[in-house]
Amino acid sequence: MNFNRFLLLLALPLYLFSCKPQQVLPNYLENLSDTTGKGAVKIPELRIQKNDQLFIQVYSGSKKPEASDVFYNLPSSQGAGQGTVTSGFLVDVSGNIDYPQLGSIHAEGLTKLELAAEIKKRLTQPVELLADPSVIIRFLNFKVNVLGEVAKPGLINVPGERITILEAIGLAGDITQYGRKNTVKVIREIDGDRNIGTIDLSSKDLFESPYYNLLQNDVVMVEPSKRKAQSAEQALTAQKISFAITIVTVAATLANIFIRN
Repeated sequence: MNFNRFLLLLALPLYLFSCKPQQVLPNYLENLSDTTGKGAVKIPELRIQKNDQLFIQVYSGSKKPEASDVFYNLPSSQGAGQGTVTSGFLVDVSGNIDYPQLGSIHAEGLTKLELAAEIKKRLTQPVELLADPSVIIRFLNFKVNVLGEVAKPGLINVPGERITILEAIGLAGDITQYGRKNTVKVIREIDGDRNIGTIDLSSKDLFESPYYNLLQNDVVMVEPSKRKAQSAEQALTAQKISFAITIVTVAATLANIFIRN
């Protein structure tokens, strides 16, 4: 009987420790009410960065063979089971692209429209190389990275040219029960400078943040909450107590055997 009481006294700290109040974590947009007024949707204009890969296609209404737009486009290749594949223009470490017939063009820091305007200018001035040219540009490697307390951390390739932080976290499998929604970090490189911003996913001002719409190559980091450290501490303590109870139980059992004999 005394031995059973002893085991109960050993198990009591484990029970009390497991009943420790848990930290309450905020929910998405929990401060947003139904009466909040409508806000304008803001879509950022993407700026070209080093190591971006660009699809650029030039078209012209000219019917003259010597003024064909073929000379100003990269050749297409046939992909396995994917149809026609066009290679892109890589923005080098100096921020330039090497364009056929036109030479080096600085692209870093420009928008797609600004780069298209520069290419059109070189096609028409000082000599008209193509009649009434049009230029289509899009990003081929738009990607963001989501790390930390999410279900599926890693690289996300974006098929379009826009992704919000909520969409990125959704594609990463959502924030785990141990992640902090109110202090999500976004690492962003612009014009050679690294910026680190903090965004609160529970705030009603979420949509006003410059980090709500992610840019290409952004890194999103979800920090662990204190609950994770507490949970790990509780698990370790429970393991130690369980081990201690096992040792005591074995020792008591062996003692009883020897006493009886």
